[in-house]
Amino acid sequence: MIAKKNNILVVVAHPDDETLGLGGTIAWHVDNGDVVYCLSMTDGLGARGKESKKEIKIRAQASINAGKILGLTWIEGGSFPDNAMDSVPLLEVANVIEKAKSLVGPNIVYTHSSADLNVDHQVVSHATLIAFRPQPNEVWEEIRTFEIASATDYGHKSITNTFYPNLYINIKQTWDKKLAALNEYNMEMREAPHTRSYEGLENLARYRGNQVGLYYAEAFEIIRKIHR
Repeated sequence: MIAKKNNILVVVAHPDDETLGLGGTIAWHVDNGDVVYCLSMTDGLGARGKESKKEIKIRAQASINAGKILGLTWIEGGSFPDNAMDSVPLLEVANVIEKAKSLVGPNIVYTHSSADLNVDHQVVSHATLIAFRPQPNEVWEEIRTFEIASATDYGHKSITNTFYPNLYINIKQTWDKKLAALNEYNMEMREAPHTRSYEGLENLARYRGNQVGLYYAEAFEIIRKIHR
């Protein structure tokens, strides 16, 4: 029996979220013959002021470099205000995602957990569910949410809900690719013991792996799964 190849869409708020949240899984999909597309809703730096123009170009190049390492294809996303996506009508964000859906026709979709403290992540998560409403004649089969260090772990169940993973993907063989892609975003990394340090992210991968008897894993919450 020939394994089905997947067409995958990753929807993120900022360039670097794809690597932080599921870099190992993206590489794992690509290694298994799947096609992975990704779009970002912001430049990830606009909230830092006028001095960020040069940094925006550096960040954009970093995303291109990281994408090549992981094997994903970037597609046109949004140009929404960084760290202020709650100021934009939700439908505008959903419309950008729907355009990507029409272009890619994914059967698996990855996006942020709504449990994240970061408001951009929350908006993108909500907008993705709107864009992928379970209507007749849809082709997608599964929506998975991922965690982001220093966003998901900073939330609280009484305010932001809870990320409760029910899917774990073994990234032992692709950890080096994730690490190499993270190095492209070195300007966004922090010193240990920050949760978004290299040590912190490795600890998280080990922790998620240990939960299910693996060395390294990335964890996801399946929001909706449909057998068509």
